[in-house]
Amino acid sequence: MLAPIEHRIAVEIDARPAQVAAAVQLLDEGATVPFIARYRKEATGGLDDGQLRHLEERLRYLRELEARREAVIESVREQGKLTAELEVELRRADNKQRLEDLYLPYKQKRRTKAQIAREAGLAPLAELLLSEPDRQPEAEAAPFVDAGRGVEDVRAALDGARHILIERFAEDAALLGELRELLWSRSEIVAKLADEAKREEGAKFADYFDHREPLQRVPSHRTLALLRGRNEGVLDFTLALPEDAELAPGRPSAGERHIAARFGIADRGRPADKWLADTVRLAWRAKIFLSLEVELVGRVREQAEAEAIKVFGANLKDLLLAAPAGPRATMGLDPGLRTGVKVAVVDSTGKLVDTATIYPHEPRRQWDASLATLAALVERHKVELIAIGNGTASRETDRLAADLIKQCSDARLSKVVVSEAGASVYSASELAAREFPDLDVSLRGAVSIARRLQDPLAELVKIDPKAIGVGQYQHDVNQTEMARQLDAVVEDCVNAVGVDVNTASAALLARVSGLSATLAGNIVSYRDAHGAFRSRSQLRDVPRLGEKTFEQAAGFLRVMNGDNPLDASAVHPEAYPVVEKILAKIGRPVKNLIGDSAFLRQLDPQQFTDERFGLPTVRDILAELDKPGRDPRPEFKTAAFREGVEDLADLQAGMLLEGVVTNVTNFGAFVDIGVHQDGLVHISALSSKFVKDPREVVKAGDVVRAKVLEVDVKRRRIALTLRLDDPLPGAETMAQARPARDGQRDKGRRPNNEAPTATAMASAFAALKGIKR
Repeated sequence: MLAPIEHRIAVEIDARPAQVAAAVQLLDEGATVPFIARYRKEATGGLDDGQLRHLEERLRYLRELEARREAVIESVREQGKLTAELEVELRRADNKQRLEDLYLPYKQKRRTKAQIAREAGLAPLAELLLSEPDRQPEAEAAPFVDAGRGVEDVRAALDGARHILIERFAEDAALLGELRELLWSRSEIVAKLADEAKREEGAKFADYFDHREPLQRVPSHRTLALLRGRNEGVLDFTLALPEDAELAPGRPSAGERHIAARFGIADRGRPADKWLADTVRLAWRAKIFLSLEVELVGRVREQAEAEAIKVFGANLKDLLLAAPAGPRATMGLDPGLRTGVKVAVVDSTGKLVDTATIYPHEPRRQWDASLATLAALVERHKVELIAIGNGTASRETDRLAADLIKQCSDARLSKVVVSEAGASVYSASELAAREFPDLDVSLRGAVSIARRLQDPLAELVKIDPKAIGVGQYQHDVNQTEMARQLDAVVEDCVNAVGVDVNTASAALLARVSGLSATLAGNIVSYRDAHGAFRSRSQLRDVPRLGEKTFEQAAGFLRVMNGDNPLDASAVHPEAYPVVEKILAKIGRPVKNLIGDSAFLRQLDPQQFTDERFGLPTVRDILAELDKPGRDPRPEFKTAAFREGVEDLADLQAGMLLEGVVTNVTNFGAFVDIGVHQDGLVHISALSSKFVKDPREVVKAGDVVRAKVLEVDVKRRRIALTLRLDDPLPGAETMAQARPARDGQRDKGRRPNNEAPTATAMASAFAALKGIKR
């Protein structure tokens, strides 16, 4: 029998079964992953959030498997067909596919041709011809002709017997396992243009009009591109075994040979051998292969979707944990031409204090008047930062901000171009309408731009992650699964940073461990009615916030400048007695102890442990006392776009430019260099060392220095390299080069000390067709 679920998961996450069992119990009791990872280290033996997320995922799958297993066993038992041997096989099935293979012969299904044939009494004929192929099929079939039972002639009898054998072959679990492994390990995916009339319309899929590569080696972005091409009617593809292509006409395929071997069928010149061979061929080509092809393409699709979601989640995490500019009065500029530039000023807490609309660009060109308006806002609200959206007219608006800084005497004023991805989605959302009911929709975007510079995490949690645009093929993947995993990423990020309970929006509070949207709204309402919270314990007065919720949430909620300095730290209220024990031992008040690194390092954590709080918790407490409420996010810094480089036409090969990484995929990274079109740094151009995963080198939000390799203005493609000593390409250009064969382009083993070739860039840009930004 299979090992218990806890034991199976323990092997996968490299832990002990007892650790897994403790984590499972906590999850079942309603604890969140961030809470368990941070405050229940003694119980789980220090499982981190990555291990816990994997545990949570596998626990869900294995419990679904066990529930399905019991349902299958009960169904077979009710049919009176459950043997001891079958039950053992069912209980040994370690995945859903194996379980369903075993259940297939017993699954209730629509009336098949095989069932009709059995009802007509043709099962003995099928068994006879299979077991004794020296019999003459037509002669043996003659006695089974019975018009009253629907068997009109000998041919009908043989057809019925064939349907019975085909179903038997197709429902043999051991055979299906062999054939599935054969196709999975050795088949190629072969794609072609579905309809010549679609050639021009489907030009974006041109790389796949005549394409084949091993099924297991198709990378996730190419799998999703192939599937999209098929869904749009541009591509057809199938699976094929390379060895079958070399067979002489009439020779059995690899799949047919496996079926024949399984059932002892061979061509020895006996009367029934040809009939049986034809039955095998029909079983393989018309039933088993088609079923396995759908299944394996589905498996590849699921893997590709999982990888795409993983990439999306990693990029989202990097964006959410991007460096905040901090509590500084900020002006947000949402650029526009005909409709003007929308302006919003927020104070150091993110509160909207002023708005305006200016028209510095064509067709009105009110440059001086716009500068005067902005200067007045800067002076009135002591603005320190200008956040400029990176959309249409961004660089023109950036020049306006540069003139404003020159004009203003305040040396603290600086400008930053920020991504405005998702700002328009937020502007039109119900949340924005509740937050700014009297503010024009167009101005809400400027508020969002300003706030996301102050604190990206606090603002981006208000936007559906899919609208932030850091995924590949994000609209093609399982939306439920993506939403669930992205929600987990947001939850982990919010709780890793912590939340100021007196300034956080309801949207941000709702992401805190243990809090729902309703409870987050109740906290904000209580805060509005009673003023700022003075302590964490005061949270217990919030309607519907019970002790279990308080336990889950309190450690991640911060009360700054409150009655108890510990309330501004990540020390959980349940552990305050440990701090009191430390204070009693050293005879110092907590305010004098906080931040005294030299003294804290001298303390022995073992002295303060007890039966409830072990060494991991005490060490965490001492680390928090050293740097209470420390922010895990990096230091704030910005990219400076080059003056005079504002459009693709301004770019020249060899230019060195500063930019911001906007998206990281499996084949490289996209960088905003200020020309309204991100450039691509192919994976081979990220480093002089071999790079397996681009995120080893760069993350979304990183400021990088890149060199322009090539520019294709017509197709709006920019090839960049982070290897600044790379030579420029020769005569062969991206626009001219044919894409590399896919079997070569994704081996990923070309030395990274070579400059990226034009063919490699063409391949990567072909994959870009699937990026939704």
